[in-house]
Amino acid sequence: MSDLYFLDESGFAPTMPTGYTWSRAGQRAVVPREDKKGRRVNVLGALSVGQHADLVWERTGGKIDAAMLLEFVCTRLARLPGGAATLERPPAGFARVRPCTIILDNASAHVARVFKGRREELAAIGVDLFYLPPRSPELNEIERVWRSAKYENYPERVHTTAEAVGTAVDQAMDRQRTRIKGSTANFAEAA
Repeated sequence: MSDLYFLDESGFAPTMPTGYTWSRAGQRAVVPREDKKGRRVNVLGALSVGQHADLVWERTGGKIDAAMLLEFVCTRLARLPGGAATLERPPAGFARVRPCTIILDNASAHVARVFKGRREELAAIGVDLFYLPPRSPELNEIERVWRSAKYENYPERVHTTAEAVGTAVDQAMDRQRTRIKGSTANFAEAA
């Protein structure tokens, strides 16, 4: 038995896209817009599917690069003591309790030598990488999580500080995680 994770990144801006709005007849709808400079929040997330469905994420105000991706996989998914720093020489006998496969697209951080070049070391601790075909976001299940988090769970469409954006992102991702874990429990109960 192994775990299956869909991994990807997404960005949240101080002003999220407005799909639609309404106003009283004869009045113009005004949608505020905040400058995103220095206030964008990026989220690196992994959605596990199946019997042990869960959502793991980490947010940052900076760019998500291959080193950050490797650290996330080592610490949050593989649970490797010491993280990426110990990947070359993991603790004696260490292997992930249940092997896992991580499905990802071909984003620059995913295919960078810093990350993809560590495939053998990751495989040795029970983590395999599977790359989707180019230009196929519909095959990555976590894309649905991002859409739902942005359009259904992001509490307000406009935030004026980076802290407010971060708090809103955490709330949206917490709601997504609760929904995912709840649907798994309901499915298991129904079976």
